[in-house]
Amino acid sequence: MTQRERFLKTMNFEQVDRVPDMEFGYWEETIERWYGEGLNHRVGDEGFNQMESELYFSLEQHPTMPVRVNFTPGFEEKILEDDGNQIIMQDYEGITYKKSKHGRSIPQFLKFPIENRQDWEKIKKEQLRIDDPDRYPQKWELFKKGWAKRDYPLGVTCMGLYGHIRNWMGVENASIAFALEPDLIHDMMEHLTELNIKVIERALNEVDVDFSMWWEDMCFNKGPLISPAMFQEFMVPRYKRITDFLAKHGVKINILDCDGKIDELVPGFLEGGINCMFPLESAHTDFVALRKKYGKKLLLMGGVNKMELMKGKAEIDKEIKRIEPVVREGGYIPHIDHRCPPDVSYENYLYYLEQKRKMIGRVGL
Repeated sequence: MTQRERFLKTMNFEQVDRVPDMEFGYWEETIERWYGEGLNHRVGDEGFNQMESELYFSLEQHPTMPVRVNFTPGFEEKILEDDGNQIIMQDYEGITYKKSKHGRSIPQFLKFPIENRQDWEKIKKEQLRIDDPDRYPQKWELFKKGWAKRDYPLGVTCMGLYGHIRNWMGVENASIAFALEPDLIHDMMEHLTELNIKVIERALNEVDVDFSMWWEDMCFNKGPLISPAMFQEFMVPRYKRITDFLAKHGVKINILDCDGKIDELVPGFLEGGINCMFPLESAHTDFVALRKKYGKKLLLMGGVNKMELMKGKAEIDKEIKRIEPVVREGGYIPHIDHRCPPDVSYENYLYYLEQKRKMIGRVGL
């Protein structure tokens, strides 16, 4: 069975030779730690590379096509100030922030690209043009020839309706706009909806696509960043328009990347046609309970508690046993509930992979 067949059959609750063996990736510091603990292959000659790391561990992948639904062009990425300990920089989305030069820490956001309707109208006209030819790569025809022969699942990226607006405005400013400037938020989300549908149409017409992938970080550790009522008003009907369009082209697996506690929003996501939750952060979301509640309506990816991998083999065994019943049901691809952190030893990670692979039926590597 090919990787593509295995992925599609798993997500359709059909019989498979085994469950797909996927992971979400690694922090750069994790790989650096593992070099000192027995990792004997220098992953990436030019530094850390997620794909090379995953190939090194013989993991299956599910890439998305290089069709750009975000800013085209993006803002210039540049360092504005550097005092030796901290830098102030502007990123691809025009966000200005301060961060330490030593290790990872949450950046301090200083300025966002959209502060008012005038900013939005300028960005909509200049960087979110639906007809921008650069939304498709110059080597598109060459890519298509390769994809026609592929044996792995391939997806198309859809722009989330909240996550990017939150990035462009900041959580506080976006929250105020939802309450006091709903027309502005409706206009932004309507444009993003049209952009999604019109940009991906060519890809859907010319390539046999297996799934859509959405990034929509809109939940914190206690719940969503907007109310379920606002979610229903602003977003669910627009999701439905996009997923209906995808379904007309045979795409019925719609994967959502949302961190935090997602429970209150799952009904709206399902109503909107987004039916696969990922990465299912165990500290906040009990995906086993979600499956019991929603049954086969809900597809799942992730959910393996990374905190248990930091402890020891007994805890890893217990975690594998916890998720096994859902694996057996189908419609679920188990992997760590976010990128593997540097608190996980190389020994523990290898043991986890070994035990997970026994459970999903992949042995003999």
